[in-house]
Amino acid sequence: MNIPAGFGSEEWFTVLNGPGRAGLAVIAASPSGITGLLAEAGAMADVIREAMRAPETPLMGALVQAYGHTSRDEYKALREAAGEDAQQPRDLARVKEQALEGVRRALWTVTTKGTPEDVVAYKKLLLDVAQRVAGAAKEGGFLGIGGVQVSEAEKAAIAELRQLLGT
Repeated sequence: MNIPAGFGSEEWFTVLNGPGRAGLAVIAASPSGITGLLAEAGAMADVIREAMRAPETPLMGALVQAYGHTSRDEYKALREAAGEDAQQPRDLARVKEQALEGVRRALWTVTTKGTPEDVVAYKKLLLDVAQRVAGAAKEGGFLGIGGVQVSEAEKAAIAELRQLLGT
């Protein structure tokens, strides 16, 4: 895997995980059942696939390249270099808090290491992921009956993300 010039392995790991953390913040805010979780994970993957079609900046191109060509062993090495613990908290409020902190660190890294165009494109990717995850599965219904497409908790998580992104 190629790490873009100017980024250390820990920084690149943080940037790579930013979109997943944005999606995780929404998922943790209003967890769905297994079917909803699969739809939400699929929504994250769809946004990344769409970004792969036409990366907007060289940094986004490097991100897309990494998503498509990073092996499990390379990812594990990056995680270890970043000092990331593979265990996650079980409390959903803490998961959301950690996810937003991961987004904050990723955005800071892109802001300090990337171009202004990279920052705009990365913010768009993060917000696209969160919004698509929120709309991927109905919340509060039973067996697909009733419920709402985007819950109040998901709306609140997206609002927190927007505030963090300054959008």
